[in-house]
Amino acid sequence: MNNQLNANQNVSPYIYRYCTAREGLPRFREKLSRSDAVTVAFLGGSITEGYGASDPDRSSWRALTEQFLQAAYPALTWTFVNAGVGGTNSTLGAHRLQSHVPVSDGIDLLFIEFAVNDSQHREHSAEGRAETIRSMEGIVRQCRRLSPQADIVLLYSADEHNLAEVDPFFISVHEEVAVHYGLPSVSFSGRVRDWLAAGEGTWEQLAPDRTHPNDAGYACYAGLLREFLDHVLKPNSAQSAQGTTVLPAPLLEDSYGQASMRDMSGTYGVKLLHMQQRPENMVNWRYAAEHLASDSPEAEFSFDVNGHGAGLLLICGPDSGILEFAVNGGPFQTVNPFDEWCPLFWRPVPVRLASQSQVEAMRITVRNTAMKDERSTGTWLRVLALLEH
Repeated sequence: MNNQLNANQNVSPYIYRYCTAREGLPRFREKLSRSDAVTVAFLGGSITEGYGASDPDRSSWRALTEQFLQAAYPALTWTFVNAGVGGTNSTLGAHRLQSHVPVSDGIDLLFIEFAVNDSQHREHSAEGRAETIRSMEGIVRQCRRLSPQADIVLLYSADEHNLAEVDPFFISVHEEVAVHYGLPSVSFSGRVRDWLAAGEGTWEQLAPDRTHPNDAGYACYAGLLREFLDHVLKPNSAQSAQGTTVLPAPLLEDSYGQASMRDMSGTYGVKLLHMQQRPENMVNWRYAAEHLASDSPEAEFSFDVNGHGAGLLLICGPDSGILEFAVNGGPFQTVNPFDEWCPLFWRPVPVRLASQSQVEAMRITVRNTAMKDERSTGTWLRVLALLEH
């Protein structure tokens, strides 16, 4: 990381090595001094949700950070939003931001944590880099547009993949976005890497499954973040009293700055699909899970978008089948969403249906089929939400 934490100040080497202040948190610092109510949101995957902690709402890095802020500013009324969802990368994060974080109502600080899921769900390639930029800057641009008073921090958690890389690919891509928008970033991964190199212990001692921290691992993460916050929120911090309010041009024109997740009320021409409740044994989704479902090969529906692209958020599991879709009356294309996790449980799975370089109006028609993956026990189509950007 390009560590630039105001070297002219008395800054602990502990945070100087792993944190980059850039613009800092000027709006948030000012809000702490002049307001009586503050809202902080946490957007990320299972590490943000707190998987692996003995009590996610007490001993995860998120919960420990909440406790630190409440103790440091006890006179304020705090609202904390846990928008961590296991198994979700920054693409789905950009689409579900407005549904799971009250950015339209106004938040004051947003933590974003997707480095691990981005690295586990994408190829180290030019397209993997581009998709990550589209997603991360889409989150940033949405937040800046809808909650312009909010500050944003990017967080980089550790896993066995980025710990094995000299210059972790996806952390570097997230840093491109952080640099472009002047956002502070904190590398939990860098702290863990040095901890391991110093022979202080093994990765399994902090994360038994080599991805999700236990209480000791989360305490390590929270300790670094606490020192960073303590530094940038000091009244004598050299960071500007006014953050940047004008958005720079996007790194990519087709970034997800207009992404959204819509419920199924926007569908029409619905045939042989019916609303169902949450499947049993569904994971990675703490929100309402009412969805349209059918195992009929004649089931279909349509929806309209006006943007760069569209997709679906499916509920996939042991009996999921193969679907097909067409754009603006064109030929139908098949999509098989079944993967290695489907035999184990039901979970949300995003699928991309259309992607265009320019904004255009599209009518998407989705049909079920009688086809299925050889590992599947059925041909069910379950649609939880519509995705567009």
